[in-house]
Formats: sequence, structure tokens, C-alpha cells
Amino acid sequence: MKHLPLLEKRKIEAQVLAPLIKAFEAEFGREKTHALVGKVIRKLARRDGKTIGEELEGTPIEKVTALVPRFNEGDALEIEVLKEDASSYEFNVTRCRFAEFYEELGAPELGRLLSCNRDFALSEGVSSELELERSQTIMEGAPHCDFRFRLKNTQPKEKG
Repeated sequence: MKHLPLLEKRKIEAQVLAPLIKAFEAEFGREKTHALVGKVIRKLARRDGKTIGEELEGTPIEKVTALVPRFNEGDALEIEVLKEDASSYEFNVTRCRFAEFYEELGAPELGRLLSCNRDFALSEGVSSELELERSQTIMEGAPHCDFRFRLKNTQPKEKG
């Protein structure tokens, strides 16, 4: 089987899922549908993250830095790395072809639900030692996505 870049996989998925989600929204309401779809997508992402975490070598931060190029196959993203060291990997996504695709599809909200929604659960799956902070995304209309991966504070708190 030929390897497909992640962007192409998401496009194929969206061609099937978008009409299904729209039908479920009409039948059960947007809020209920998005809550259920979001829950399923996060579960899948956590599982995928666990698999990736097991197959990649290195520290949790090294695993994240090795993983990011998979998301960028086919120039899907333009990334500006801000910081990369043993305890953090911080970058901005300044162009997102995933967002452009969902916009062209006429369903930017599905991009948030089916793509952005995966990020936190995926990082949890990669390693329980990872913490992801992200306050904005291009899919939500921001000029960039701000990804801040850090190791969780593993130092025990001093008792006073």
C-alpha cells in the first residue's frame, strides 16, 4: 500500500465524515454531534499517540520533534521554530494547508473538530510526561497556531 501524507489522509476522511457529521447535526443537533465526534477523535488520537510513542526512540521532546515532520509531509505546514532544547519544543504554524482544505470544503468548524482536536490527546498518548499548550489556531481565525510542548514538572514539591 502506498504511503499517503497526513494531509491527503485527512482529505479522504473529510470527504466521508463531513456529510455524515452534517446529517447527524440535522438529526441530533450540532452540540451533541460535535461532542460525540470530538470524543471519538480524541480517543483515536490518544491511541495513535501511544503507538507513535512506542515506535519512536528518545525522550518525549525528541519524540515530538521527530513526529512534527510527519504532519508536514507534502508541505502541509509552514513552521517557525522558536525554541528547541531538552525540555521544550516550541513553534508556530504560520501556514496550515489543513485549514485551507477545510475552508475550501466550506466546513472550517470540521477542521477544528477533526484535525486540531487531536493535538492534545495525541501528545498525551506519545508520553504522559508531555504537556502541550496552545492558545490559538489558524482554523479558529488566528494568524498562527502556537504549539508549546514542554516536559511536565516532574520535581516533587517541597513540603513546607
